[in-house]
Amino acid sequence: MNKKLSRLFSTNLTVYFTVMVLFCLVSWFRQNFVLAVAESIVTVGLFIYYKIRSARRKKDIAQYLQDASISVDSVSNEEMSIPVPALILNMSDQEIMWCNDAFMQLAGASDSLFEVSLGEIFPDLSTDWLTEGKSECPEEAVRDDCRYRVYGDFIRSQDDSGGYLAAMLYFIDVTELLNVRDEYELSRPVVSIILVDNYDELTSNLPDKSISNLSAQLDDAITGWAADSTGILRRLERNRYLFLFEQRELPHYIDTKFSILDTVRDITNDFGTPATLSIGIGKDGANLQESYDFASLCIEMSLSRGGDQAVVKDRYNFSFYGGKAKEAERRTKVKSRVMAGALQELMTQSSNVLIMGHKNADIDAVGAAVGVMCLCRKFECPAKIVIDLQHNASKALLQKLQAVPQYQNCFIAPEDALVELDEDSLLVVVDTNRPDQVESKELLSSAGRVAVIDHHRRAADYIEGALLNFHEPYASSASELVTELVQYLTDREDVLPVETLSLLAGIVLDTKNFSVRTGARTFEAAAWLRKSGADTVAVKLLFQNDLHATLDRYQIIQHAELYRGNIALCCLDYTSDRIIAAQAADELLNISGIEASFVFYPDGDRVICSARSIGEANVQMILEPLGGGGNQATAGAQIPGMTPEQVRDALKQSIDQFFSDT
Repeated sequence: MNKKLSRLFSTNLTVYFTVMVLFCLVSWFRQNFVLAVAESIVTVGLFIYYKIRSARRKKDIAQYLQDASISVDSVSNEEMSIPVPALILNMSDQEIMWCNDAFMQLAGASDSLFEVSLGEIFPDLSTDWLTEGKSECPEEAVRDDCRYRVYGDFIRSQDDSGGYLAAMLYFIDVTELLNVRDEYELSRPVVSIILVDNYDELTSNLPDKSISNLSAQLDDAITGWAADSTGILRRLERNRYLFLFEQRELPHYIDTKFSILDTVRDITNDFGTPATLSIGIGKDGANLQESYDFASLCIEMSLSRGGDQAVVKDRYNFSFYGGKAKEAERRTKVKSRVMAGALQELMTQSSNVLIMGHKNADIDAVGAAVGVMCLCRKFECPAKIVIDLQHNASKALLQKLQAVPQYQNCFIAPEDALVELDEDSLLVVVDTNRPDQVESKELLSSAGRVAVIDHHRRAADYIEGALLNFHEPYASSASELVTELVQYLTDREDVLPVETLSLLAGIVLDTKNFSVRTGARTFEAAAWLRKSGADTVAVKLLFQNDLHATLDRYQIIQHAELYRGNIALCCLDYTSDRIIAAQAADELLNISGIEASFVFYPDGDRVICSARSIGEANVQMILEPLGGGGNQATAGAQIPGMTPEQVRDALKQSIDQFFSDT
């Protein structure tokens, strides 16, 4: 029963009992102990009798009010009858003030529900949505396998404080509707494409018998993995499968982290090369065709990230699983030659070319841009490099370039580049595939014709709609990719010495002096640059630091702490130079026992992080949950809204998660 209502019907005997207790005390102090004991017995007896009668009286009143409300419901059908379960709730204490017979049946109560808390009937039902101004509860209410939609509003009666006293709630049984909806969602088809992404490598130079055995092993492994499903698995090509299954089965594959990736990796050819899979899964498409398109896009995404992983895409997002195997070089010169021809055609059809890298452009970004500039000069196409000359990580190289007549007027600020842009302009983006990382997002969104040249593993938010996408995650650097284009489209005499210097410096930077992420193609590109006039001594001079920068770098290293025994974390409480922080991350890898390093520091309202690895830790995958990107050996992130200490905690969680999934 409502507490205010209880007080109205309750007899207040406090004064009387107080007087009786005083009589007892007076008798006791006058040493009339017999009288005092008798008075005490009478007082206690009367108090007990009063409490019993009061409880019975309250119950009788509640029952009377309940019967009266039911009678009103039955008599006033047109005005007050509510055919669905309903109640009036006291918002201050969440107790039920009134409910109809339908709600009594819902609650399984045979007696009054006055002064019963709503939480006793629906433990998980909150009424915060009412105070937020909503008329429908965003969550369903569940009781005895029945599911209800809850609607309500405040009763426009106010207490002295101006707040609402109560709320009216209505419960609509939608069990059948929601069960049908859930069954529809769970039974929706999911389209999966399974690709043996290194099949050509596995079967190269193998006899027919070995190829047949290898193919049979792969087929058995994939078929066995899908055997527990009620879906359909069909082999489309020698290295491609189509797998259709229901949405209800997808969580199982996610929970097991697509175990087929590990199973197939144990299958090797005669030369010990392990097989790897790329799995693309499309769901929530408007139809099967759209889900298939999602799956195809996932396969492309997986291959662009190095393969050996599963990618799931719905209408809005990508999810990544696996991808922990080291990337193997799978590029062919055929693709480079095709891309060179396509880029040449785009340039010759353009009124001008604008070349842009990522924010705070490093030597690799500038070197790749210079290589594209060389191609533009070869084809007599006007070109400019879009860069912030005040905020970049390649000032020494830019000074060398600006000293050359051909580059004195070729650098342009992002805001000036917008003026140069027209409908026939070609924007070439180098060393990044993420729209939020480019030098000017406004320039990217305004350009109608875009080409992308990048070596980083593709992120979920990549540049879409590019006319040319030369994306090779197996390459060491963007400068290496551009060097191959220059080889196909120019003669050595067409390339300036400062351009060969820039391209070689970009390769040296991203390979850490050819120590990481180097393949045969990397050395071929470097050899061609050296033959074309690149000065290795001049390259080394570009990476020299003054004494002050060196001391700053070692000051950063002093903040290093070891995590998991072989991972160095440098949490700085002051803003550092980005180049020095990156160099400190590189320097930490020279310390015995350290296989990965993370250096992070505050920069305004964000935290900048540089990460490096020479071991099993994939720093790109570790930083991806924090919004970062890069590749397995080199990655970075700009994390807004967090302190360095919070980033350190988040990094530890991400590192632990990475190794737990390995």
